[in-house]
Amino acid sequence: FDLADYFVITSATSRLHARSMAREIEAELDKSGIAPIGIDGLDDTSWLLLDFTDVVVHIFLEETREFYDLEMLWGDARRIKWR
Repeated sequence: FDLADYFVITSATSRLHARSMAREIEAELDKSGIAPIGIDGLDDTSWLLLDFTDVVVHIFLEETREFYDLEMLWGDARRIKWR
């Protein structure tokens, strides 16, 4: 059972930054006709999740990212370095 082909895990410096990142990601993918099947966390914004089926984007505040430590949970997954 695969949840997604890729997870994108990133950190935001503030709740406003996290919401802005989510909106920008959604807007850019929309230009290519790609829409999320779900977005969660816009009200909380310590952890936002954008589900594009094959790609799931996680945007965390740093302390939330450290707490949930998805990199450790999915530690056996192949990592792709990005910039």
